[in-house]
Amino acid sequence: MNRNKRKHNKFKIIFGIIVAILLLVIGAGEAYFFHVAFVPGKKSVLNKYSHYVKKDPLASKKKWYAQAKKQRWYLKSATCDYRLDANYIPAKKSKKTVIVLHGFGNNKNTMGSYAAMFHELGYNVLLPDARAHGQSQGKYIGYGWPEKYDVRKWVREDLRKEGKNQKIVIFGVSMGGATTMMVSGMKMPHQVKAYIEDCGYTDVKSEFLHEAQDLYHLPGPIATGAVDLLSGISKANLGFYLKDASAVNQLKKNKKPMLFIHGGNDPFVPTKMVYANYRADNGTKELWVAKKATHARSFETYPHEYEEHIANFLKKYA
Repeated sequence: MNRNKRKHNKFKIIFGIIVAILLLVIGAGEAYFFHVAFVPGKKSVLNKYSHYVKKDPLASKKKWYAQAKKQRWYLKSATCDYRLDANYIPAKKSKKTVIVLHGFGNNKNTMGSYAAMFHELGYNVLLPDARAHGQSQGKYIGYGWPEKYDVRKWVREDLRKEGKNQKIVIFGVSMGGATTMMVSGMKMPHQVKAYIEDCGYTDVKSEFLHEAQDLYHLPGPIATGAVDLLSGISKANLGFYLKDASAVNQLKKNKKPMLFIHGGNDPFVPTKMVYANYRADNGTKELWVAKKATHARSFETYPHEYEEHIANFLKKYA
């Protein structure tokens, strides 16, 4: 009897050690993924989707932006009291403004070619650094969910500085595109006339599940479990579950015109997501899928067509 008891106790000790090791491994893994996903800093995961361009078709626009005279605007974030930073480039005697939102791991200055395009179309251009990006403060990256309130504050700041007669368009790429869609479901000042989103995701949980399998090659059930754990950590640290951060749900509340753009060969935010976003939207809407473009490369791949789609959309709605 004593011998059996000793074996049982030994088994319990070994089992406890195994469970403790597994918990440590899982905890370390989740800590790593949380840091990669939410903590600001250089993001090596973006290297998989970077590419070398021998001749940049947008080089002249980027040069214009680098040389353009910029005003610096500052704002306190809608939550957490962060200091947010933006560049503002006025157009001559214009009452039209576009707010340009950058993607994950980027900053306002990576959006120079878009700024040039909108400026050529007669728009003042406001380019904020999202919280935890560029020169804006922030502890965590919120993937558009808390940032949507910051965008609304930038709209109000533009109206305060430039007058109530503004016509405002909100435009974003990748995370900025998702933020744009999330903003569209909010109550916004009537001066916001239209939205343009380029390659934004349907919701943060779906995007994380895709990346868990595409970037880290985790099998489906393991990827789901890892993302669920990460979602709980997000709730504890940022105040929302990953599924809560849904462009689709926000689009269902939108009543204003929206142009959807997506690369037809996008490995990072799968092209199928734009169709789900488009179907969910309740406003006047247009869709352009840039057939051969990869993630956030539609402008670079089809510069003339890209500008043409945007110019035609803006002529109708803003």
